[in-house]
Amino acid sequence: MIITSIGDLRSLARRRVPRALFHYADGGSYDEITLRRNRRDLEAISFRQRVAVDVSRQALNTTIVGQPLSMPLLIAPTGLAGFYWRDGEIAGARAAQEKGVGFCLSTMSICSLEEVSAAVAHPIWFQLYLMRDRGFSADLIARAAQANCSALVLTLDLQVQGLRRKELKYGLSIPPRLTLGNVLDVARRPGWTRHVLFGKRRTFGNLAGRLPASPGLTTLAQWIATQFDPAVTWKDVEWVRKKWAGKLILKGILDPEDARRANEIGADAVVVSNHGGRQLDGAVSTISALPRIAEALDDSCEVLFDGGVQSGQDVFRALALGARGCLIGKAFLYALAARGGPGVSLALDIIRRELAVTMALTGCTDVQRIDPTVLQN
Repeated sequence: MIITSIGDLRSLARRRVPRALFHYADGGSYDEITLRRNRRDLEAISFRQRVAVDVSRQALNTTIVGQPLSMPLLIAPTGLAGFYWRDGEIAGARAAQEKGVGFCLSTMSICSLEEVSAAVAHPIWFQLYLMRDRGFSADLIARAAQANCSALVLTLDLQVQGLRRKELKYGLSIPPRLTLGNVLDVARRPGWTRHVLFGKRRTFGNLAGRLPASPGLTTLAQWIATQFDPAVTWKDVEWVRKKWAGKLILKGILDPEDARRANEIGADAVVVSNHGGRQLDGAVSTISALPRIAEALDDSCEVLFDGGVQSGQDVFRALALGARGCLIGKAFLYALAARGGPGVSLALDIIRRELAVTMALTGCTDVQRIDPTVLQN
């Protein structure tokens, strides 16, 4: 199969991994209204085509919270990446390093923070959920500092877990195991079974000693309900700011008032995100929220964009509306599931090429100078 888009990688991923895993990456919460809005609203933005502009030289490089990148892109924190390919987080971090983009590791990763950090030469970011047990959260922050992570990404929009119907319908157990209900589905995917199901890493590496002894889907959901803290307030964010001396990024911002509060607390950046449509169904799309948040912050801290990014053209749209850079989550998991590390490298090449071509055809030569004038009113 000739792969020319993230959509092609998605098709391959659907064939390679069990249905439960595919829908974990691909789906959203409730009726998936916000999931669809993320894509619909991005696709509705038209470009302003320009001609007779010298675009023979382009600059795609930028910096995000002081980190030099070859293009304004990072791999978002995604749980369970190590179930899409053996040692998936390590493969993703290495591909990101090879292509000069950022990589953020999830708290809910399969490979541990220490394993991923040791596998690459450049510092990674670490994403944190605040647990009820603040001692455990403090331990994770200390581990991130010890692993030389260059930024801490605090996710704020998972104080309670959204209802993801496809995950319940198709079933998902941690660690994955063969049951009567999924044995046929798994049998159709011998490559995944051989390399992942029987691999040495089959649970959450960062939560060693914290999970129940036999965590199936119900037990995992119960564990999340008891560990993730619905009582988190801005005072807790201030506590994290005091604990973490490095760059702090707050993820899950959709409202200008929250963005201003994040800036007051001392966040170095915010991520405009609705958790990929996996939390509050019926929330606005991230691209529709982005301009208001960028205006509210007025360059006082950096604005990153997450939600629905499937191409270099989507990156271009977000940059035009005020983002400093973009994060890819679903696209990363599709690529990882399809071909492992080489698949992630291919995905990053595709996005870079699409971004460069879009810049050329709109008369842009520098990603740091893309603004709303490149869009058609």
